[in-house]
Amino acid sequence: MSGHSKWANIKHKKGKADAERGKIFTKIGREIAIAVREGGADPDVNGKLRDVIAKAKASNMPNDNISRSIKKAAGEGSNVNYEEITYEGYAPGGVAVLVEVVTDNRNRTASEIRHAFDKNGGSMGTTGSVGYMFDHRGVIDIEREPGMDEDEFMMTALDLGAEDVNTDDDEVFEVYTKPNDFSNVRQAFEKNGMTILSAEVAYLPQNLVEVDAENVEKIQKMLDMFDDNDDVQNAFHNANLPEDEEEDD
Repeated sequence: MSGHSKWANIKHKKGKADAERGKIFTKIGREIAIAVREGGADPDVNGKLRDVIAKAKASNMPNDNISRSIKKAAGEGSNVNYEEITYEGYAPGGVAVLVEVVTDNRNRTASEIRHAFDKNGGSMGTTGSVGYMFDHRGVIDIEREPGMDEDEFMMTALDLGAEDVNTDDDEVFEVYTKPNDFSNVRQAFEKNGMTILSAEVAYLPQNLVEVDAENVEKIQKMLDMFDDNDDVQNAFHNANLPEDEEEDD
């Protein structure tokens, strides 16, 4: 019986992982559509598309999927018009939240985002209501390989155009850039043969807010709702949440 339960759990987790992967690919496909619309289908001349392709590859999106997404976005037969919108609001406990979306229906998405805030004890605010609490920066995580010297890496990163480097993690160097420098710095690291684990332009909270256990649960449910929404690309917040623990069973 226990063996059957374990297999059921494995199948469930496998299915969940596949669903997560499909959801990520859908979101990246929309980013590709935006990038192609703004700068064309040639990544050699479209820096934003190069960044999205790099993100897609880092997420293990197959090359065929990437190519299809680019061709679909460039095709004249595609009538879907996506737009990028950032919603702002508060989660329980005075936690500030920024939600980045890519949508083909502004009214539907606004209603869904508002519902996620309201259902979990939060409230959607106006543009600028919480944005000032975050810094808009490029974040590039570089694999920290054995023998890499911190000072030498930091000097290299600054020479390549980085703004700052965090060396506190034993496995990763976290590189920060200005948003406009992000693409060039990311490519420079690639050309230097360094392993990029992730790279994105993000909203980093200037300060973290401590929340009690009850509000932690509400905030996590809210973030799950945002994550489950295909229109939502990212949700940033300034809550000091506990690290997720992996279940062994």
